[in-house]
Amino acid sequence: MTPVLAPFPEMLPLAETLAPLIGADLAPVDWHQFPDGESLVTLDADLAGRDVALLCTLRDPDRHALPLRFAAETARDLGAVSVGLIAPYLGYMRQDRRFAPGQAVSAPLFAAFLQESFDWLVTADPHLHRIPSLDRLFTIPARRVVTAPLLAEWIAAHVDDPVLLGPDSESQQWVAGVAARVGCPYEVLRKHRSGDRSVEISVPDNPALRTGTPVILDDIASSGRTLVRAIERLREAGTRAPVCVVIHAVFAGKAHADILAAGARQIVTTNSIPHASNAIDLSPLIAGAIAETAAGLTFQQLESPYSDQAKWSKGSKK
Repeated sequence: MTPVLAPFPEMLPLAETLAPLIGADLAPVDWHQFPDGESLVTLDADLAGRDVALLCTLRDPDRHALPLRFAAETARDLGAVSVGLIAPYLGYMRQDRRFAPGQAVSAPLFAAFLQESFDWLVTADPHLHRIPSLDRLFTIPARRVVTAPLLAEWIAAHVDDPVLLGPDSESQQWVAGVAARVGCPYEVLRKHRSGDRSVEISVPDNPALRTGTPVILDDIASSGRTLVRAIERLREAGTRAPVCVVIHAVFAGKAHADILAAGARQIVTTNSIPHASNAIDLSPLIAGAIAETAAGLTFQQLESPYSDQAKWSKGSKK
């Protein structure tokens, strides 16, 4: 039977692009929130015998977690034979160890919470540092979409003489990979963070930064302090106005406005989190990841330059 893609309301634009790529019917989740904060989710009733994928970004995980679990369990109650989760942004990944006595280690706790209701997971470039891969957190099949090819394509097509900049030493390998795809130089900023909104940045003395266009790559823009400080230091060094390319547009508070006010020429993000800055569509990558992760299900992938598999289709799991 034809599988079902069930997006939460804000994810409908991505779902409309993704559904034909995976051969799924589109059935948006109806999410009603009562004045007291409780939620009521309603799904298309025609789910019996079908594979279902819920599409929900977890930028605000506390708000989404219970409705997401309710939707997954309701799908099973209505006869779905499998329920997967497409979470382009996966929250709670940064707290992967106990940094101070008594703190919760939330990354494995949140993973355990999600996999109680889902058969598989697809996400895009999760914020993993000390955890080498998703299979260290999840016992269900979990696939990480690597966005570097799409970032490189956008930069190559839209930026003249780019010089890529990584936000810190941990980003060096990732930024080097994107730079190799673009065919341009790169540098890594030196960062010292002393609080949630306090960060200092040092810019390398590289002549290419003054002759080319700086492109700051970051996986997440939350408070925006890293990007603001980097832009300020670049402008002090006499560079062109930099372009900021970000995977996950968290943008807490006035972060987006603050980054522009600091002197960014442009801010570009993927559509892992809906935002006006979205310019890089993840649906081809997500389609390939679903095909490779949801083995044995009815999802199919159309030919994509981002996947090793040109076509994939199997019978529904019993």
